[in-house]
Amino acid sequence: MRRILFFIVLAFSVHAQQIFKEPLSSRIANYDITVKLNEKTKTLDGFEILRWKNTSKDAISELQFHLYLNAFKNVNSTFMKESGGQHRGFESDLNKKINWGWIDINDIESVEQGNLTKNIEFIQPDDDNKDDQTVARIKLNKPILPNHEIELQIKFTSKLPKIFARTGFANDFYLVAQWFPKIGVYEFPGIRNANSGRWNCHQFHSNSEFYADYGVYNVNITLPAKFIVGAVGGLISQKKNNDGTKTHSYHAEDVVDFAFTASPKFKEVHDKWKHVDIKLLVQPEHFSQVDRHFNSVKYAMEYFEKNLGDYPYPTLTIVDPPLYASGAAGMEYPTFITAGCFWGIPKGINLTELVTVHEFGHNYFMGILASNEFEEAFLDEGFNQYFETRIMDKYYGKKTSFFNFLDFTVGDFEFTRSGYTESTNPKLAPINIYSWNFKHGGYGAFTYNKTAVVLKTLEGLIGEAAMNEAMRNYYKQWKFQHPTFSDFKKIVNEVTVKKHGKRFGENLDWFFDQAFDSTIVCDYKVHRIKNEKVVEKLGVYDKGRSKSFVKYKEGKSKNYKSSIILHRLGEFILPVEIKITFSDSSTKTEYWDGKARSKDFEYFGSKKIVTAEIDPDRKNFLDINLINNSLVVEKTSGVFVKYMAKVVFWVENFLSVVIGLF
Repeated sequence: MRRILFFIVLAFSVHAQQIFKEPLSSRIANYDITVKLNEKTKTLDGFEILRWKNTSKDAISELQFHLYLNAFKNVNSTFMKESGGQHRGFESDLNKKINWGWIDINDIESVEQGNLTKNIEFIQPDDDNKDDQTVARIKLNKPILPNHEIELQIKFTSKLPKIFARTGFANDFYLVAQWFPKIGVYEFPGIRNANSGRWNCHQFHSNSEFYADYGVYNVNITLPAKFIVGAVGGLISQKKNNDGTKTHSYHAEDVVDFAFTASPKFKEVHDKWKHVDIKLLVQPEHFSQVDRHFNSVKYAMEYFEKNLGDYPYPTLTIVDPPLYASGAAGMEYPTFITAGCFWGIPKGINLTELVTVHEFGHNYFMGILASNEFEEAFLDEGFNQYFETRIMDKYYGKKTSFFNFLDFTVGDFEFTRSGYTESTNPKLAPINIYSWNFKHGGYGAFTYNKTAVVLKTLEGLIGEAAMNEAMRNYYKQWKFQHPTFSDFKKIVNEVTVKKHGKRFGENLDWFFDQAFDSTIVCDYKVHRIKNEKVVEKLGVYDKGRSKSFVKYKEGKSKNYKSSIILHRLGEFILPVEIKITFSDSSTKTEYWDGKARSKDFEYFGSKKIVTAEIDPDRKNFLDINLINNSLVVEKTSGVFVKYMAKVVFWVENFLSVVIGLF
């Protein structure tokens, strides 16, 4: 009764703190949580009231929950088997019990259903690993009817692992994420690709991210008073308790998750961008990096607002984890991100900027466009990577945005592209597969890098204006919903036909099928340039009844038959442009649909072909070998320069990676 009374009071106080006059989402899963941290045992004692709406036409007889922390319970969980116990810098002594994590539902009940604790059953919908306990099914005593809501009271205990894959502790630093019993998504016709009602509640995999419904969160966090706290949403109040603890009350609306951080060492710094209050929790030794965090995130906010859509939330919290908790760096949650930097990082090594821009972008592609990251991870990670490169290259220089130090430079997009084109096997896997099916590697190369390269190539194909319109329409139509890849393709096809008619065919499905659903690679080559003098007369000719022999006179002919031969070495077919430069410095651009294995162009006249270049405006970034895209008739210093540029590029990349490790 005291708990119920507490939440009535909390709900009343939160109502006065209402963020949005009208809900931005369907608000299917709504949570009121009280939690207390035990600093000694690294455990969280929690009580959760979940109000879940059945928005389908089905009578639902069971609920399914994610229990993510059980991924860190033992070496037999699916996560640990897939990761091999190595993920995001985990270096704990596995023989110490304190370094493992788990979550227990101690009690679950509702007024209508009674006590359901005995109905909890672990299931493994993805791999039948009976030792995996990251998904639980709870059979109901009576079904939840359409348009009805169930309220569950859940008592749970969460044990945090040592920092490992997005959550945990390291000394006195805490990143508390995926820490409470979290209901899955019930999909039905009209929700993604469902043909009938079903629970979508995947196990926690090494490569996978998350998928959840929107809701309102009211969370009270109690922990020792020495801790400085940051969390999803906005801080409503703080209260000192008689036992040396402090309770921090947070409220968030229309979000898909809730996470928080705590450390006694944080320095709290504030800034503002338009309607957004930005809070940075920075390590004291990194205080010189404050402006770099703020400037880069403001660039990102400005760019996303212009090129995708408004950031609706009034808050953003940026967390700078300490070096000994580096596994917590580079994480994303709604209105709450972790970045990463180290002491003394010089300007020009844009690691802090890059991570901040990237993680903020997830607020759009993970938070506002809540795609299923288990099944279509690229809709978040890859789309966000594409925008990251656009932002970094715009504000920090196309050739310098990633690294600009000691006369070595490299841009963020070119570094991203190299992550795909120079991967050990560019044909290893298609982009569009479930995240846990990257069993032999390639998750980063394809989900992040190749997707960004594909989207940049799509931009080159249909034009930047059309690409921007498609992205804005995608955001406008699907924000605060669960979009699929099919939804994105439909919008791109509509915009492309509107802008270009049937120039690329009925639609661009031929492009999407090759780029996302196959392993084929793109490689076009200028195979040969040939210039032959036209011999107008040579040989024996009839003249009446007699025959005359005509000799070739050197220098008499001034015309040439010039030709180029192009080859398609890869299986990926794209229309390409070819720029031909002649001996009089004139140029001609030819267009080829790219379908045949070989294509030739011939010219007759007084000028010779000097150079031929495929894709001169650099629109096709999928081509895995740019060196063979051009050819010069005579060996000049230009050829040497071209190859040296390639060498320098890889030296830059190598140095960038090495420096980033420290």
